[in-house]
Amino acid sequence: MRAAITRRGLAARLCALLLTATLALPSARAAEPEPIKIGLGEAMTGSLAAIGKSGIAAMQIWAEQINAKGGLLGRPVKLIVYDNQSNPANVPGLYVKLLDVDRIDFVLSGYATNMAVPAMPVVIQHKRLYMSLFSLATNAEFHYDKTFAMIASGPDPKPAFSKGFFDLAMELDPKPTTLAIVGADAEFPRNATDGARNNAKAAGLKIVYDGSYPPTTTDYTPIVRALKATNPDIIYVASYPTDTAGILRAATEMGLKTRMLGGSLVGLATAAMKTQLGPLLNGVVLGEQWVPAPALQFPGVMEFLEIYRARAAAEGVDPLGVFLPPFAYARMQVLEQAVKATGTLDETKIADYIRAHTFKTVVGDVTYGRDGEWAESRLVWTQFQGIKSGSLDEFRKPETEVVLLPKQFSSGQLIAPYVAGNP
Repeated sequence: MRAAITRRGLAARLCALLLTATLALPSARAAEPEPIKIGLGEAMTGSLAAIGKSGIAAMQIWAEQINAKGGLLGRPVKLIVYDNQSNPANVPGLYVKLLDVDRIDFVLSGYATNMAVPAMPVVIQHKRLYMSLFSLATNAEFHYDKTFAMIASGPDPKPAFSKGFFDLAMELDPKPTTLAIVGADAEFPRNATDGARNNAKAAGLKIVYDGSYPPTTTDYTPIVRALKATNPDIIYVASYPTDTAGILRAATEMGLKTRMLGGSLVGLATAAMKTQLGPLLNGVVLGEQWVPAPALQFPGVMEFLEIYRARAAAEGVDPLGVFLPPFAYARMQVLEQAVKATGTLDETKIADYIRAHTFKTVVGDVTYGRDGEWAESRLVWTQFQGIKSGSLDEFRKPETEVVLLPKQFSSGQLIAPYVAGNP
Protein backbone atom coordinates (compact mmCIF):
# COMPACT_ATOMS: atom_id res chain seq x y z
CA MET A 1 0.00 0.00 0.00
CA ARG A 2 2.78 2.36 0.97
CA ALA A 3 4.60 1.49 -2.27
CA ALA A 4 1.45 2.26 -4.25
CA ILE A 5 1.10 5.61 -2.53
CA THR A 6 4.74 6.32 -3.25
CA ARG A 7 4.30 5.47 -6.87
CA ARG A 8 1.17 7.62 -7.07
CA GLY A 9 3.01 10.45 -5.28
CA LEU A 10 5.97 10.17 -7.64
CA ALA A 11 3.69 10.21 -10.65
CA ALA A 12 1.91 13.27 -9.31
CA ARG A 13 5.18 15.04 -8.69
CA LEU A 14 6.38 14.19 -12.21
CA CYS A 15 3.12 15.52 -13.70
CA ALA A 16 3.52 18.68 -11.65
CA LEU A 17 7.09 19.12 -12.84
CA LEU A 18 6.06 18.59 -16.47
CA LEU A 19 3.20 21.05 -16.12
CA THR A 20 5.49 23.59 -14.49
CA ALA A 21 8.04 23.15 -17.30
CA THR A 22 5.31 23.48 -19.93
CA LEU A 23 3.91 26.62 -18.36
CA ALA A 24 7.40 28.04 -18.04
CA LEU A 25 8.13 27.81 -21.79
CA PRO A 26 6.02 30.81 -22.85
CA SER A 27 7.58 32.85 -20.07
CA ALA A 28 11.05 31.88 -21.28
CA ARG A 29 10.11 32.90 -24.79
CA ALA A 30 8.58 36.12 -23.56
CA ALA A 31 11.86 36.93 -21.86
CA GLU A 32 13.62 36.95 -25.22
CA PRO A 33 14.03 40.52 -26.50
CA GLU A 34 11.61 41.62 -29.20
CA PRO A 35 13.34 42.30 -32.51
CA ILE A 36 13.80 45.82 -33.81
CA LYS A 37 11.70 45.74 -36.97
CA ILE A 38 12.94 47.63 -40.03
CA GLY A 39 10.52 47.73 -42.93
CA LEU A 40 10.32 48.77 -46.56
CA GLY A 41 8.66 48.12 -49.87
CA GLU A 42 11.21 47.05 -52.49
CA ALA A 43 11.14 45.93 -56.11
CA MET A 44 11.40 42.15 -56.12
CA THR A 45 9.53 41.84 -59.41
CA GLY A 46 9.09 44.18 -62.36
CA SER A 47 11.50 46.44 -64.19
CA LEU A 48 13.44 47.57 -61.08
CA ALA A 49 13.78 44.12 -59.50
CA ALA A 50 17.33 43.38 -60.65
CA ILE A 51 18.54 46.45 -58.78
CA GLY A 52 16.09 46.27 -55.88
CA LYS A 53 16.98 42.70 -54.96
CA SER A 54 20.68 43.58 -54.84
CA GLY A 55 19.85 46.20 -52.21
CA ILE A 56 17.93 43.66 -50.14
CA ALA A 57 20.94 41.33 -50.24
CA ALA A 58 23.15 44.13 -48.90
CA MET A 59 20.75 44.88 -46.06
CA GLN A 60 20.60 41.19 -45.16
CA ILE A 61 24.39 41.12 -44.85
CA TRP A 62 24.20 44.07 -42.45
CA ALA A 63 21.42 42.45 -40.40
CA GLU A 64 23.33 39.17 -40.10
CA GLN A 65 26.47 40.97 -38.99
CA ILE A 66 24.60 43.06 -36.41
CA ASN A 67 22.75 40.05 -35.00
CA ALA A 68 25.98 38.06 -34.78
CA LYS A 69 27.32 40.84 -32.53
CA GLY A 70 24.27 40.87 -30.27
CA GLY A 71 21.94 43.15 -32.22
CA LEU A 72 21.13 46.82 -31.62
CA LEU A 73 20.66 47.92 -28.02
CA GLY A 74 20.70 44.26 -27.06
CA ARG A 75 17.86 43.38 -29.44
CA PRO A 76 18.02 41.46 -32.73
CA VAL A 77 17.12 43.30 -35.92
CA LYS A 78 14.52 41.97 -38.35
CA LEU A 79 13.93 43.13 -41.91
CA ILE A 80 10.35 43.16 -43.17
CA VAL A 81 10.25 43.60 -46.95
CA TYR A 82 7.22 43.67 -49.26
CA ASP A 83 7.34 43.57 -53.04
CA ASN A 84 6.21 46.87 -54.58
CA GLN A 85 6.35 45.17 -58.02
CA SER A 86 8.18 48.24 -59.41
CA ASN A 87 4.81 50.01 -59.39
CA PRO A 88 4.49 53.39 -57.61
CA ALA A 89 0.74 52.85 -57.17
CA ASN A 90 1.46 49.95 -54.81
CA VAL A 91 3.69 51.95 -52.50
CA PRO A 92 1.29 53.89 -50.23
CA GLY A 93 -0.69 50.78 -49.27
CA LEU A 94 2.46 48.84 -48.42
CA TYR A 95 3.65 51.57 -46.08
CA VAL A 96 0.28 51.81 -44.35
CA LYS A 97 0.58 48.06 -43.70
CA LEU A 98 4.14 48.35 -42.45
CA LEU A 99 3.29 51.18 -40.06
CA ASP A 100 -0.19 50.25 -38.88
CA VAL A 101 -0.19 46.44 -39.03
CA ASP A 102 3.44 45.37 -38.69
CA ARG A 103 4.23 48.34 -36.44
CA ILE A 104 7.80 48.57 -37.59
CA ASP A 105 10.37 50.54 -35.63
CA PHE A 106 12.12 52.13 -38.61
CA VAL A 107 10.95 52.98 -42.13
CA LEU A 108 13.14 52.78 -45.23
CA SER A 109 12.31 53.56 -48.84
CA GLY A 110 12.69 51.16 -51.71
CA TYR A 111 15.14 51.87 -54.50
CA ALA A 112 14.39 54.73 -56.93
CA THR A 113 12.63 58.08 -56.79
CA ASN A 114 9.42 56.65 -58.24
CA MET A 115 9.20 54.20 -55.35
CA ALA A 116 10.38 56.48 -52.54
CA VAL A 117 8.30 59.62 -53.09
CA PRO A 118 4.84 57.94 -52.99
CA ALA A 119 5.53 56.79 -49.42
CA MET A 120 6.32 60.29 -48.17
CA PRO A 121 2.73 61.40 -47.38
CA VAL A 122 2.15 58.21 -45.37
CA VAL A 123 5.40 58.61 -43.45
CA ILE A 124 4.78 62.29 -42.75
CA GLN A 125 1.26 61.58 -41.52
CA HIS A 126 2.70 59.05 -39.07
CA LYS A 127 5.53 61.46 -38.11
CA ARG A 128 8.17 58.79 -38.70
CA LEU A 129 11.87 58.84 -39.56
CA TYR A 130 12.37 57.99 -43.25
CA MET A 131 15.62 57.04 -44.97
CA SER A 132 15.49 56.96 -48.76
CA LEU A 133 17.81 55.17 -51.17
CA PHE A 134 18.86 56.51 -54.58
CA SER A 135 15.87 58.82 -54.67
CA LEU A 136 16.51 62.19 -56.30
CA ALA A 137 15.18 65.27 -54.48
CA THR A 138 12.77 63.17 -52.39
CA ASN A 139 12.20 65.97 -49.91
CA ALA A 140 12.27 68.93 -52.29
CA GLU A 141 8.54 69.53 -52.09
CA PHE A 142 7.89 68.31 -48.54
CA HIS A 143 10.78 69.76 -46.50
CA TYR A 144 10.11 67.13 -43.85
CA ASP A 145 12.62 67.22 -41.00
CA LYS A 146 12.88 63.45 -40.47
CA THR A 147 13.85 62.42 -44.00
CA PHE A 148 17.45 61.53 -44.91
CA ALA A 149 18.74 60.53 -48.34
CA MET A 150 21.33 57.94 -49.24
CA ILE A 151 22.39 59.38 -52.57
CA ALA A 152 25.53 61.35 -53.44
CA SER A 153 23.82 64.25 -55.23
CA GLY A 154 24.29 66.72 -52.39
CA PRO A 155 22.35 69.80 -51.23
CA ASP A 156 21.10 70.80 -54.72
CA PRO A 157 20.15 67.40 -56.11
CA LYS A 158 18.37 68.35 -59.34
CA PRO A 159 21.20 70.37 -60.96
CA ALA A 160 23.86 68.18 -59.35
CA PHE A 161 22.69 65.14 -61.31
CA SER A 162 23.83 66.71 -64.58
CA LYS A 163 26.39 69.34 -63.58
CA GLY A 164 29.35 67.04 -64.20
CA PHE A 165 28.05 66.21 -67.66
CA PHE A 166 27.96 69.89 -68.61
CA ASP A 167 31.32 70.59 -66.98
CA LEU A 168 32.86 67.90 -69.20
CA ALA A 169 31.00 69.09 -72.30
CA MET A 170 32.20 72.67 -71.90
CA GLU A 171 35.80 71.45 -71.87
CA LEU A 172 35.42 70.26 -75.47
CA ASP A 173 37.26 72.29 -78.09
CA PRO A 174 35.48 74.03 -79.68
CA LYS A 175 32.81 74.40 -77.02
CA PRO A 176 29.41 72.94 -77.88
CA THR A 177 26.54 75.31 -78.63
CA THR A 178 23.51 73.04 -79.01
CA LEU A 179 21.94 70.41 -76.78
CA ALA A 180 19.24 67.75 -76.92
CA ILE A 181 17.50 66.56 -73.74
CA VAL A 182 15.42 63.41 -73.54
CA GLY A 183 13.98 61.54 -70.57
CA ALA A 184 11.21 59.27 -69.41
CA ASP A 185 8.01 60.88 -68.16
CA ALA A 186 8.53 59.71 -64.57
CA GLU A 187 9.58 61.26 -61.26
CA PHE A 188 13.35 60.70 -61.41
CA PRO A 189 13.93 61.55 -65.09
CA ARG A 190 11.76 64.66 -64.74
CA ASN A 191 13.87 65.85 -61.80
CA ALA A 192 17.09 65.08 -63.67
CA THR A 193 16.03 66.85 -66.87
CA ASP A 194 14.79 69.87 -64.88
CA GLY A 195 18.31 70.18 -63.51
CA ALA A 196 19.81 69.69 -66.98
CA ARG A 197 17.80 72.64 -68.33
CA ASN A 198 19.12 74.85 -65.55
CA ASN A 199 22.70 73.76 -66.21
CA ALA A 200 22.27 74.24 -69.96
CA LYS A 201 21.06 77.80 -69.41
CA ALA A 202 24.03 78.53 -67.15
CA ALA A 203 26.37 77.17 -69.84
CA GLY A 204 24.76 79.24 -72.58
CA LEU A 205 23.65 76.22 -74.59
CA LYS A 206 20.73 76.30 -77.01
CA ILE A 207 18.29 73.42 -76.50
CA VAL A 208 17.30 72.16 -79.94
CA TYR A 209 15.36 69.13 -78.72
CA ASP A 210 13.58 68.65 -75.40
CA GLY A 211 11.38 65.60 -75.27
CA SER A 212 9.94 62.94 -72.99
CA TYR A 213 8.35 59.55 -73.57
CA PRO A 214 5.96 57.34 -71.58
CA PRO A 215 7.63 54.78 -69.29
CA THR A 216 5.70 52.09 -71.20
CA THR A 217 7.51 52.90 -74.47
CA THR A 218 8.93 49.86 -76.28
CA ASP A 219 10.09 51.35 -79.61
CA TYR A 220 12.80 53.99 -79.21
CA THR A 221 13.62 54.41 -82.90
CA PRO A 222 11.31 57.43 -83.36
CA ILE A 223 12.91 59.13 -80.35
CA VAL A 224 16.45 58.64 -81.64
CA ARG A 225 15.35 59.67 -85.14
CA ALA A 226 13.99 62.93 -83.75
CA LEU A 227 17.21 63.52 -81.80
CA LYS A 228 19.34 62.85 -84.83
CA ALA A 229 17.30 65.23 -86.99
CA THR A 230 18.17 68.20 -84.76
CA ASN A 231 21.91 67.46 -85.05
CA PRO A 232 22.81 68.55 -81.50
CA ASP A 233 26.39 68.91 -80.35
CA ILE A 234 25.66 67.00 -77.15
CA ILE A 235 22.80 64.79 -75.88
CA TYR A 236 21.68 64.42 -72.27
CA VAL A 237 19.58 61.36 -71.38
CA ALA A 238 17.71 60.55 -68.17
CA SER A 239 16.25 57.04 -68.30
CA TYR A 240 15.35 53.91 -66.38
CA PRO A 241 16.87 50.48 -67.18
CA THR A 242 14.49 49.32 -69.92
CA ASP A 243 14.58 52.60 -71.82
CA THR A 244 18.34 52.98 -71.29
CA ALA A 245 18.89 49.76 -73.23
CA GLY A 246 16.28 50.69 -75.83
CA ILE A 247 17.79 54.10 -76.53
CA LEU A 248 21.35 52.78 -76.87
CA ARG A 249 20.26 49.96 -79.17
CA ALA A 250 18.30 52.36 -81.34
CA ALA A 251 21.25 54.77 -81.42
CA THR A 252 23.50 52.00 -82.72
CA GLU A 253 20.98 50.82 -85.31
CA MET A 254 20.61 54.37 -86.63
CA GLY A 255 24.32 55.23 -86.52
CA LEU A 256 23.88 58.16 -84.15
CA LYS A 257 26.89 60.44 -83.94
CA THR A 258 27.29 63.45 -81.66
CA ARG A 259 30.14 65.09 -79.83
CA MET A 260 29.05 63.71 -76.45
CA LEU A 261 26.19 61.52 -75.20
CA GLY A 262 25.41 60.54 -71.65
CA GLY A 263 23.74 61.56 -68.43
CA SER A 264 21.70 59.63 -65.92
CA LEU A 265 21.16 56.35 -67.75
CA VAL A 266 19.98 54.11 -64.93
CA GLY A 267 20.89 50.45 -65.18
CA LEU A 268 24.30 50.77 -66.82
CA ALA A 269 26.00 50.16 -63.48
CA THR A 270 24.50 46.66 -63.26
CA ALA A 271 26.28 43.57 -64.52
CA ALA A 272 23.20 42.39 -66.43
CA MET A 273 23.01 45.48 -68.60
CA LYS A 274 26.75 45.82 -69.00
CA THR A 275 27.04 42.28 -70.37
CA GLN A 276 23.91 42.64 -72.52
CA LEU A 277 25.02 45.85 -74.20
CA GLY A 278 28.78 45.26 -74.24
CA PRO A 279 30.49 47.42 -76.91
CA LEU A 280 27.30 49.51 -77.34
CA LEU A 281 28.36 51.26 -74.13
CA ASN A 282 31.58 52.64 -75.59
CA GLY A 283 31.71 56.42 -75.45
CA VAL A 284 28.72 56.83 -73.12
CA VAL A 285 29.38 59.33 -70.31
CA LEU A 286 27.63 58.22 -67.15
CA GLY A 287 26.82 59.86 -63.86
CA GLU A 288 27.62 57.30 -61.16
CA GLN A 289 27.22 57.22 -57.42
CA TRP A 290 30.42 55.25 -56.92
CA VAL A 291 32.81 52.98 -58.82
CA PRO A 292 35.58 50.76 -57.40
CA ALA A 293 38.42 52.84 -58.85
CA PRO A 294 41.50 52.70 -56.61
CA ALA A 295 41.06 56.28 -55.39
CA LEU A 296 37.44 55.57 -54.39
CA GLN A 297 37.99 52.41 -52.37
CA PHE A 298 36.86 53.75 -49.00
CA PRO A 299 37.54 51.71 -45.83
CA GLY A 300 35.44 48.57 -45.71
CA VAL A 301 33.85 48.79 -49.15
CA MET A 302 35.92 46.11 -50.87
CA GLU A 303 35.51 43.78 -47.89
CA PHE A 304 31.75 44.30 -48.11
CA LEU A 305 31.79 43.58 -51.85
CA GLU A 306 33.76 40.39 -51.26
CA ILE A 307 31.03 39.13 -48.91
CA TYR A 308 28.28 40.28 -51.27
CA ARG A 309 29.82 38.71 -54.37
CA ALA A 310 30.39 35.39 -52.61
CA ARG A 311 26.63 34.98 -52.20
CA ALA A 312 25.39 36.87 -55.27
CA ALA A 313 25.04 33.85 -57.55
CA ALA A 314 23.13 31.79 -54.99
CA GLU A 315 20.76 34.68 -54.30
CA GLY A 316 20.32 35.57 -57.96
CA VAL A 317 21.45 39.17 -57.62
CA ASP A 318 23.83 41.42 -59.54
CA PRO A 319 27.26 39.71 -59.43
CA LEU A 320 29.29 42.93 -59.44
CA GLY A 321 27.25 44.82 -56.86
CA VAL A 322 28.88 48.22 -57.41
CA PHE A 323 25.69 50.23 -57.92
CA LEU A 324 23.07 49.93 -55.18
CA PRO A 325 24.55 47.44 -52.64
CA PRO A 326 27.29 49.66 -51.10
CA PHE A 327 24.76 52.45 -50.54
CA ALA A 328 22.07 50.09 -49.23
CA TYR A 329 24.64 48.85 -46.72
CA ALA A 330 25.80 52.39 -45.91
CA ARG A 331 22.24 53.47 -45.15
CA MET A 332 22.06 50.75 -42.52
CA GLN A 333 25.41 51.87 -41.10
CA VAL A 334 24.04 55.41 -40.61
CA LEU A 335 20.98 54.06 -38.81
CA GLU A 336 23.10 51.71 -36.69
CA GLN A 337 25.52 54.44 -35.62
CA ALA A 338 22.70 56.86 -34.78
CA VAL A 339 20.81 54.28 -32.69
CA LYS A 340 23.92 53.23 -30.81
CA ALA A 341 25.00 56.82 -30.13
CA THR A 342 21.59 57.91 -28.84
CA GLY A 343 20.85 54.65 -27.05
CA THR A 344 17.19 54.87 -28.03
CA LEU A 345 14.61 54.12 -30.71
CA ASP A 346 13.11 57.61 -30.30
CA GLU A 347 13.05 58.81 -33.89
CA THR A 348 13.05 62.52 -33.03
CA LYS A 349 16.28 62.11 -31.05
CA ILE A 350 17.77 59.94 -33.80
CA ALA A 351 16.85 62.49 -36.49
CA ASP A 352 18.45 65.28 -34.43
CA TYR A 353 21.60 63.18 -34.09
CA ILE A 354 21.77 62.39 -37.82
CA ARG A 355 21.54 66.09 -38.71
CA ALA A 356 24.39 66.99 -36.38
CA HIS A 357 26.98 64.27 -37.00
CA THR A 358 29.20 62.69 -39.65
CA PHE A 359 28.94 58.96 -40.30
CA LYS A 360 31.65 56.50 -41.29
CA THR A 361 30.35 54.28 -44.07
CA VAL A 362 31.63 52.04 -46.84
CA VAL A 363 30.88 54.83 -49.34
CA GLY A 364 32.93 57.33 -47.37
CA ASP A 365 32.05 59.89 -44.73
CA VAL A 366 28.43 61.06 -44.90
CA THR A 367 27.21 64.36 -43.43
CA TYR A 368 23.68 65.65 -43.88
CA GLY A 369 22.50 69.14 -44.75
CA ARG A 370 19.36 70.87 -46.02
CA ASP A 371 16.27 68.69 -46.57
CA GLY A 372 18.18 65.63 -45.41
CA GLU A 373 20.43 65.60 -48.48
CA TRP A 374 24.18 65.05 -48.28
CA ALA A 375 25.95 68.24 -47.28
CA GLU A 376 28.27 67.91 -50.30
CA SER A 377 27.83 66.32 -53.70
CA ARG A 378 30.11 63.39 -54.44
CA LEU A 379 28.79 62.18 -57.79
CA VAL A 380 31.30 60.47 -60.05
CA TRP A 381 31.34 60.95 -63.83
CA THR A 382 32.74 58.13 -65.94
CA GLN A 383 33.03 57.01 -69.55
CA PHE A 384 32.92 53.49 -70.95
CA GLN A 385 35.96 52.85 -73.13
CA GLY A 386 37.55 50.00 -75.05
CA ILE A 387 34.87 47.36 -74.42
CA LYS A 388 35.35 44.44 -76.80
CA SER A 389 33.20 41.48 -75.80
CA GLY A 390 31.01 42.52 -72.90
CA SER A 391 32.08 39.60 -70.75
CA LEU A 392 31.70 39.96 -67.00
CA ASP A 393 35.48 39.63 -66.53
CA GLU A 394 36.00 42.57 -68.88
CA PHE A 395 33.87 44.79 -66.64
CA ARG A 396 35.88 43.82 -63.59
CA LYS A 397 38.76 45.86 -65.08
CA PRO A 398 38.72 49.53 -64.01
CA GLU A 399 39.94 50.66 -67.43
CA THR A 400 36.61 49.79 -69.10
CA GLU A 401 34.94 52.59 -67.12
CA VAL A 402 37.35 55.43 -66.50
CA VAL A 403 36.69 58.16 -63.94
CA LEU A 404 36.57 61.66 -65.45
CA LEU A 405 35.24 63.68 -62.51
CA PRO A 406 35.94 64.66 -59.77
CA LYS A 407 39.41 65.49 -61.01
CA GLN A 408 41.09 64.22 -57.83
CA PHE A 409 39.75 60.72 -58.60
CA SER A 410 40.35 60.84 -62.36
CA SER A 411 41.69 57.70 -64.02
CA GLY A 412 41.44 58.65 -67.70
CA GLN A 413 40.53 61.24 -70.33
CA LEU A 414 37.27 61.89 -72.17
CA ILE A 415 37.10 60.36 -75.65
CA ALA A 416 35.03 62.35 -78.18
CA PRO A 417 33.05 62.31 -80.38
CA TYR A 418 30.44 59.73 -79.48
CA VAL A 419 29.78 57.29 -82.30
CA ALA A 420 27.13 54.74 -81.35
CA GLY A 421 28.56 51.23 -81.10
CA ASN A 422 32.08 52.38 -81.95
CA PRO A 423 34.73 50.18 -80.29
